[in-house]
Amino acid sequence: MKQRTINLTPEELPREWYNILADIKMNPPLGPDGKPISPEMLAPVFPMNLIEQEVSSERWIKIPEEVLDVLSIWRPTPLIRATRLEEVLGTPARIYLKNESVSPPGSHKPNTAVAQAYYNKVFGIKKLVTETGAGQWGSALAFACSQYGLDCEVYMVRVSFDQKPHRKTVMQTWGGVCYPSPSDRTNAGRAVLEKYPDTPGSLGIAISEAIEIAVSDTTGKTRYSLGSVLNHVMLHQTIIGLETKKQLEKVGDYPDVIIGCAGGGSNFAGLSYPFVYDKIHGKQIEIYPVEPTACPTLTKAPYVYDHGDEAKYTPLLAMHSLGHAFIPPPIHAGGLRYHGIAPTISQLVNDNLITPKSITQLDAFDAGVLVARTEGIIPAPETNHALACVIDEARKAKEEGKEKVILVNFSGHGLLDLGSYEKYFNHELTNFALSDEEILKSEKIYETFPKPELIRSF
Repeated sequence: MKQRTINLTPEELPREWYNILADIKMNPPLGPDGKPISPEMLAPVFPMNLIEQEVSSERWIKIPEEVLDVLSIWRPTPLIRATRLEEVLGTPARIYLKNESVSPPGSHKPNTAVAQAYYNKVFGIKKLVTETGAGQWGSALAFACSQYGLDCEVYMVRVSFDQKPHRKTVMQTWGGVCYPSPSDRTNAGRAVLEKYPDTPGSLGIAISEAIEIAVSDTTGKTRYSLGSVLNHVMLHQTIIGLETKKQLEKVGDYPDVIIGCAGGGSNFAGLSYPFVYDKIHGKQIEIYPVEPTACPTLTKAPYVYDHGDEAKYTPLLAMHSLGHAFIPPPIHAGGLRYHGIAPTISQLVNDNLITPKSITQLDAFDAGVLVARTEGIIPAPETNHALACVIDEARKAKEEGKEKVILVNFSGHGLLDLGSYEKYFNHELTNFALSDEEILKSEKIYETFPKPELIRSF
């Protein structure tokens, strides 16, 4: 019998996170005056211990034992050799799935949610507020807050709130409170509703609402928590790739191709950044962040300074962006509908260290169903985008007659996304592709902002 699952012992759990800021150069975040912001300017939004991680250039940062204690509920996660998928595809490629769906919320998101809840707790914070797209991040933060005795308030993009009602129930079970966004609870939400009462919402709007709630708390005991994009979030997720390296060493393999879906970028970064470090130091690897054609941030949007939220509460970030007011089509991969992307990922694209890909909604679900029928796990709609790219690469290996090792982050299960699968089987899903005209229209949103320097790290 072939070895299909590669596990680590609890003692092999990584004790440090990898910080990619030690190895690349970046454009700084800017304030309203166009000048680089200071760490102190972020203090009303984040606790200072996380701000220190956000700006740190140390390559390795120790994981606190109190964080490891909670992570050990489900970590280390298994690495699965997808032999049945390989056989169906008839490919010489060896396909490995890093299974992040085994966490309590069913995705990779609690890797940073637990760390953020811990650092806020020790800083004296009592309540965390956040946004969520498909609900995976909101669920993860509610879970993490329950572990450390914090209150949790979540603003969920309205279209996903309606599409995935059980996500709200999951958050409530862990003590979280969830509101559809835009809501009438904030100035940002009310302004959008007045203009567009039937809007499906966006992550940019939900971020604005969450930040407004956090900074308006006069007690000083509330902070905002972000599930993707920022450097400290990417940092916490690297436990995924660091575990995977150890697991592949056990079977004497190393990836030729690394793939992850990319919305804000956290699960892609978590798997790939420890391998990007290898690529910087000479390894020959192809690394693909995969996004939807409906929200082609990396594959079509320009590299600009833009806000991370609709109401412009956040600093200006140097990133590929479709514009902070962009309202994406209502595809079911809610976690991939963000207008921007992590600045570190944008920089890696500029450095030609990673190559973005885009996938249609129907191709993504075709892939998810094939993987479910071979490997048994029903993937999240977001994960399906990465799996579609895996299948393309496996078929390419067959055509070329080449053995390849393909590694993918199986970022979450789809057991709370079955409504989208039902629509797929009923032929009610359609493909969306953002036109060049729509992209040009969105460019007007940031044309007055400063232009980032096209920095090269190498």
